[in-house]
Amino acid sequence: MHDSRPNFTPEPSFDADAYEILPGDGGRGLVIVADHASNRVPADLAGLGLPAAEFERHIAFDIGVEALARALAARLGAPAVLSRFSRLVIDPNRGDDDPTLVMRLSDGAIVPGNARLDEAGREARIARFWRPYDAAIGRTIDAAFAAGRAPILFSVHSFTPVWRGRPRPWHCGVLWDADPRLASFLLDRLRIDPGLVVGDNEPYDGALCGDTMYRHGTRRGLAHAILEVRQDLIADAEGIAVWVERLHPILEEALRRADLAEPRRYGSRTGPVAGEG
Repeated sequence: MHDSRPNFTPEPSFDADAYEILPGDGGRGLVIVADHASNRVPADLAGLGLPAAEFERHIAFDIGVEALARALAARLGAPAVLSRFSRLVIDPNRGDDDPTLVMRLSDGAIVPGNARLDEAGREARIARFWRPYDAAIGRTIDAAFAAGRAPILFSVHSFTPVWRGRPRPWHCGVLWDADPRLASFLLDRLRIDPGLVVGDNEPYDGALCGDTMYRHGTRRGLAHAILEVRQDLIADAEGIAVWVERLHPILEEALRRADLAEPRRYGSRTGPVAGEG
């Protein structure tokens, strides 16, 4: 049984430009994160000069992830932090010094609103979007600590079924850096299903200096991992329901594991970790 006292449930929090925090029981020991939940661009940015159709593509957001994060948070009674801006505005899953933080070209699409963005414009987007979203994750983690638990950090993303003409064989992938705890557990449980092809650091490597998991998981010693789900599998309500039913018991089991509830520092495969604490 988890402690469900009312003071363990943070108030909902919202920033129209940057983030939404779905309230949940901080004492559960889980924070769900959806970095690329939204394809929204505020009106004053004029769609970044792109046709509206581009914002229905993966270059603008992770298809299916918002609905999956909301459904998981509701089912688990855990808080979740969702972005409210397109990754084309600025990518919250990059460090603030990453050269790909604001993309000028994405999968063949030139982004006119970013092409001539100067340093002042870049800093303005960091201040308006990136930093408030990042701080919202930090506050949600702090609330879990205040509730008496070091939370597991579980990030949900999605990937395209085909990349550069090649079909991707995985139904999902678990991404991780140097801390193997949550990743190994997720890989073991997901692979029990013989019908699933589960990638280990596929289709991407989870070691990315400065990304969300690095900033909030690696630096704080929290058990953390990214789950990437193939977009066609969570593109509708039926697919979302299948994945919630699949993930719910796995995450419930994870919350009962003492080894995942203890801060431990493993460092990073990307090099020395600054700012741990």
